[in-house]
Amino acid sequence: MAFIEIDGGGGVLTGAGSGIGRATAVELARRGMRLVVSDVLAERAAETAAIINDAGGEAVSLAVDVTEVAELEVLRETCLGQFGTLDLVMNNVGVIAMGPPESLPLAEWQRVVDINLLGMVRSNLVFLPHLIEQGRGHVVNTASVSGLLAHGFDRLPYVTTKHAVVGLSESLALYLRPQGIGVTCVCPSGVATNIVEQISFFGPATRPRSPDHPIVGPEVVGRLVADAVESDRFLVLTVPEVVDELVERATDIERYVRVRSRPDEEQP
Repeated sequence: MAFIEIDGGGGVLTGAGSGIGRATAVELARRGMRLVVSDVLAERAAETAAIINDAGGEAVSLAVDVTEVAELEVLRETCLGQFGTLDLVMNNVGVIAMGPPESLPLAEWQRVVDINLLGMVRSNLVFLPHLIEQGRGHVVNTASVSGLLAHGFDRLPYVTTKHAVVGLSESLALYLRPQGIGVTCVCPSGVATNIVEQISFFGPATRPRSPDHPIVGPEVVGRLVADAVESDRFLVLTVPEVVDELVERATDIERYVRVRSRPDEEQP
């Protein structure tokens, strides 16, 4: 049973200027939700709003930097002022710093943590009091399969923050469900997006390490997220292969770490 009705509800999304954020916004709007779509790049947020409005939906756009509490407060007030309701919050911003762990400067760790993790902490401070007061709502946090399976030692700040997002989301679900608020944690595997634009590189080049999972389009993820909100589902995976590897890891983590630390050519 859902904690909110998508049709007629109001929602806000960060990182909605492309990829998963845009696809989810388009799908939520198709199902009748009125949206404030935001992105750090105003023109991309405006493009998403135009796609929704041209298709008969209702959306406005806003430039929002998730490292600024004041900008998230404007996002909240814009939704309430425009639609008179705020029922859904989707936190969907992420950046990546790549390179061997010993090559990543502290400043990059701080930047990635500030955006990927503390951006959600700020969102909680801004939006949760409203959702709790009204006694209904839904929070969607975009993590990653990297938050469940630690393949990416070449992008360690990203892996670390996404693991934190999974833990944050699960704890929030335990806290918020009794108060009428659902929580969904999205853990995509390969998705065809432009996240490569958000990557900074340091140190000698490394060969990317990632699970050998199928790549899906962002529109697939958008539908999965909307379905999860409607059915109050906590975990969204984009491919079933993740479950098998999670079971393998949980069954014998010592063996799992030994096997996964082998060179790529020796991987099972």
